[in-house]
Amino acid sequence: MLIQLESIKNKMLPPQAEKKMRCWIRSRHLICSGNFFIFETLEYTTIERFSQCVASLGGTVISVDSINKIWMGDHRQVILYQAKASLHTPHHTLKQYWIKNGSSHTKFDERP
Repeated sequence: MLIQLESIKNKMLPPQAEKKMRCWIRSRHLICSGNFFIFETLEYTTIERFSQCVASLGGTVISVDSINKIWMGDHRQVILYQAKASLHTPHHTLKQYWIKNGSSHTKFDERP
C-alpha cells in the first residue's frame, strides 16, 4: 500500500507540469533547442521535478549531465546540471510559449 501511495504522490497532472515548465521558461532555466528542451539548474532535486513534468506531458528525459562547476562566493563551488528532454508532439504549446516568452540561452550561459 505504501508503494502505491508513493507513486500517486510523485505523479504530476499535465496542467501542473505545463505551468511549472512555463515558469522555468520565463526564468531562463528551460530553453528549446531544435526538437529538444534543455533544462539547467544547480539542484539535482529540481532535475527530478523536471523529469516528472516531462513524463506527465508524454515526453522523455534523454540525458542528465553535470556540465560545469560554478563558484558561489569565495570558497564554495556547486555543480551545474543539464537535462535534455524530448516532448513527442511537434507543435506542443510549450514550444510556442518558449518562442514568445523564452530565451535562446539559459541564465547560466557565460556569453557576454
